[in-house]
Amino acid sequence: MAVTFTDLDLDELHAYRPQLAEPADLDGFWERTLSEARAAGAAPRLVPVERPVRALELVDLTFSGFGGEPVRAWLTRPRDAGPHPVVVEFVGYGGGRGLPGEKLAWASAGYAHILMDTRGQGGGWSIGETPDPHGSDPSAPGFMTRGILNPETYYYRRLFTDAVRLIDTVSEIPGLDAERIAVTGTSQGGGVAIAAAALATGVRAVMPDVPFLCDFPRAIVRTPSAPFTEITRFLSVHRDAYDAVLHTLSHIDGAILARRITAPALFSVGLMDEVVLPSGVFAAYHALASEDRELTVYTYNGHEGGAMHHWQRQVEWLDERFGMPGA
Repeated sequence: MAVTFTDLDLDELHAYRPQLAEPADLDGFWERTLSEARAAGAAPRLVPVERPVRALELVDLTFSGFGGEPVRAWLTRPRDAGPHPVVVEFVGYGGGRGLPGEKLAWASAGYAHILMDTRGQGGGWSIGETPDPHGSDPSAPGFMTRGILNPETYYYRRLFTDAVRLIDTVSEIPGLDAERIAVTGTSQGGGVAIAAAALATGVRAVMPDVPFLCDFPRAIVRTPSAPFTEITRFLSVHRDAYDAVLHTLSHIDGAILARRITAPALFSVGLMDEVVLPSGVFAAYHALASEDRELTVYTYNGHEGGAMHHWQRQVEWLDERFGMPGA
């Protein structure tokens, strides 16, 4: 693996706390967005899936996301009556929820696992089935600049709203313990997990793994690899759009939204990561309002982070906080 060191060293990362400007309308923007989505919502639809998974219960879940629009997810859980603590997982950039049965680890550990589809994505490396029925002004290829000139039209406003509405939906599904909800995800999924923990009611633990979508002012000028470079490319053409773009991004920046998180938090970072610079992860981690927080550092890893090694740490950590047997 070729590595170009472009970020801060570890001592600097531990001290890194960027002074990111928070938009004056941030809370009102999200309160209005979520209120409108809730008003447009419908009851979730659950369809049992009999194959190929038999040892666990697998359900095709459809719930109401942004604007009441239908969003797909897989619900996988043990077959006993429960109620089961819940791990809601969000997917990395370009991927969708995949095929039934692709992700069984959390359910095998005794949790109800909900894997949310990512609207409009799912053509990069895993299958998606949720459209994003919204157009965009001119944008660079990818999802990062769709509607980026205005917070109202930005793609991630819709995606973050989907995530919060999925947390809302947990209380409507029998057999799920709405008092024990954790959110997690890797890369883009980690960034969405931060947003969900900041904006939703009822998240009791957050586990972002090498989280994306944090500390945009630094990331878009320092990160050598996509997808942050989609924004760089857009600004190289739209030379007068910098202020509008940064204003939009301040509404979804994980290093700003993390200030609203008080739940226990377990983060991870790879110090050789050239997709999500370590400084962005540290910026979001340092912004947390959580008293119970931990950052696992993988010194010799890139964007793959700790992979299954870190998942084992997540299970141990979450078992302790949710009182699972054997914790």
